[in-house]
Amino acid sequence: MRPARRDTPRTLPARLLTGLAALIGLVVVGALCPGAALAQSPAARSAGVPSAGAQAAGLHIGDGRLLEGNGNDFVMRGVNHAHTWYPGETQSLADVKALGANSVRVVLSDGHRWSENGPADVAAVIEQCKANRLICVLEVHDTTGYAEDAAAGTLDHAADYWIGLKDVLAGQEDYVIVNIGNEPWGNTDPAGWTEPTVAAVKKLRAAGLQHTIMVDAPNWGQDWQGVMRANARSVYGADPTGNLIFSIHMYSVFDTAQEITDYLNAFVDAELPILIGEFGGPADQYGDPDEDTMMATAEQLRLGYLAWSWSGNTDPVLDLALDFDPSRLSGWGERIFHGVNGIAQTSEEATVYGDGAPDDTEAPTAPGTPSATAVTDTSVTLGWAAATDDTAVSGYDVVLVGDGTSSTVASSTTTTATVTGLTADTTYTFAVHARDAAGNRSARSATVEVTTDGGGTPGGACSVGYRVVGEWPGGFQGEIAVRNTGSAAIGPWTLAFAFADGQTVTNMWGGTATQDAGAVNVAPASYTATIPAGGTVTLGFTARKGDTNTAPAAFRLNGAACATP
Repeated sequence: MRPARRDTPRTLPARLLTGLAALIGLVVVGALCPGAALAQSPAARSAGVPSAGAQAAGLHIGDGRLLEGNGNDFVMRGVNHAHTWYPGETQSLADVKALGANSVRVVLSDGHRWSENGPADVAAVIEQCKANRLICVLEVHDTTGYAEDAAAGTLDHAADYWIGLKDVLAGQEDYVIVNIGNEPWGNTDPAGWTEPTVAAVKKLRAAGLQHTIMVDAPNWGQDWQGVMRANARSVYGADPTGNLIFSIHMYSVFDTAQEITDYLNAFVDAELPILIGEFGGPADQYGDPDEDTMMATAEQLRLGYLAWSWSGNTDPVLDLALDFDPSRLSGWGERIFHGVNGIAQTSEEATVYGDGAPDDTEAPTAPGTPSATAVTDTSVTLGWAAATDDTAVSGYDVVLVGDGTSSTVASSTTTTATVTGLTADTTYTFAVHARDAAGNRSARSATVEVTTDGGGTPGGACSVGYRVVGEWPGGFQGEIAVRNTGSAAIGPWTLAFAFADGQTVTNMWGGTATQDAGAVNVAPASYTATIPAGGTVTLGFTARKGDTNTAPAAFRLNGAACATP
C-alpha cells in the first residue's frame, strides 16, 4: 500500500465516527452556509458582474464549479499515479487515458521526505499529460500526516517548492491544477490545519501563480472531525482569485451512505467547490468504504473523483492495475473503470483538447461486427472495423451482452482488445461501442458469440510462499505467492490449505476464499485466473487469530501438492 495509506492511523473506529459526523454537521452548518455569496454578492451576480474566477485564464472556479477557460463545466474522472516512487512508469498516463480517464493526480515530492522531482521532471509530466489529453493535478506528498507523522513536511515548504516551479507552471493554467500538499495534517490537533493552509494559499498567489489551487483536508485527508468543513468559507476567502477547490479523501471513515451524501451536499449547498481527490473501495481493518455511494453521489452532483491508485501500492489491495499492466485490472480496477458510475460510463474529455468546442454532440458510427481470435479457456481477442466520427474516434468499449443488458469488459484506443477473466467452456456474446473525445458513444455494433475452450490444467508443478505481512491484537494480514514452476500455464485453479490455530479469513484480494473450520479453499479472481509458465500470482488477505498464528504446513493446487520453500 502507498506510504500515506500504510502509515495512516485512524485513532477511532469508523463506526464510532457516524455520531461525530452528525454532531459536526450541526456545528458547522452555519459556517458553510452564511448569507454571503461564494465570490460575490447576489446583487453583483444579477448585475452581470463577473466573479474573480470567471476572469481567470484556464481552469477556474465559477459559482462553486470547476470550469474550463471557455466556461465549460469540467468533471474529473480519473486516478492517482505514484510518479515520484515509480518515475520510470511513464506509460501509465497513456494507459489510464486509454481506459477512459480525463484526469490524473500525479504524486510528486518536494524533497523533504523523498527525492525531489525537479523542474525538468515536472515539465515532462505536464507534457505527458497533455500528449495524452489529460488534465493534470500535481501534488506534493511529503506533507502527509503533518503534526502526527514526524517525517512529514510543512505546507509552507511545499508552497516554496511550487514557487520554485513557477517558470515550469507558467502558461499551463488550462491543463494543470496545483494540489499544494497531500493530506497535510494528521489526527493530532487538526484545528492547526487552517492557518498554514490559508498562509500557503496566500503565499502562492503573492508569488504570482494563477492556477486553480486544490487543498486537502486534515485527519489524513478524511476530515472526520469536520475542520475543513467548518473552515471552508474562510479558507476559500483567503484566495483573492477565487480559484480554489477543496479535496476530501474518502476511505474507511466514509462507510455509510449518509456520511458521504451529507459531506458532499454541505459543500454543494454552500456553493463551495469540492471533489473526491482520493478514495478506496476494498475493506480493510478499519472498515469497509462505501465506494458505490461515493461514485453515485459524485455523478449525481457532477463532482470529480480520482481513485487511489493506478499501481505500486505497498499493499496491492488498492492497485487498480497489477504491476502497472492495463490488461490486468484488479477487481477494484474493474469497478472504477467499467462499473456503474465508473470512468468508462461517465468521463468526458476536457474541451481544451478539442479546440475548446463543448458543442460536439454527434456520436461516432457503430463499429464493424467483431470477430474472435486467440480463444483460450479464459480469454479472447476481438477485432473489428473502425468507426468514423465528425471529429475523431478516441476509443472503443467492448461490452458483454446478456439478458437485455450490457456491461463494459474492456476498452481500447485501437480496433482490437483482449477480454480476460472468462470461464472455460462457456459461451459469451460481445459487441463494441465507439466513443469520441467529447464523450459521445456510438450505437452498439452487431454481436459475436464466442465459446471459450474447455480448461483446467492440473497443478503439481508449483511452489507456494506464505508470509505474515503484519499483526495486531486479534488479527493479521497475510500474503500467499503461488508460483507455476512448470512449462505450461495453469488455470483455472483452486488452492487448498488449512489453518491449525483457528485463524479465519475475513477478506481476500486476488482470489475468493471459502472456509470450513480450518480448511480454506481459494478460487482465483478474474485477473489471477491463469498462472503463466514460470509466473506467480499473489494473494493478500486479512484474518482473525488468537494468541497463536502458525503458518499452514502444506498447499495443494488443483489437488496436487506444491513445494513450500
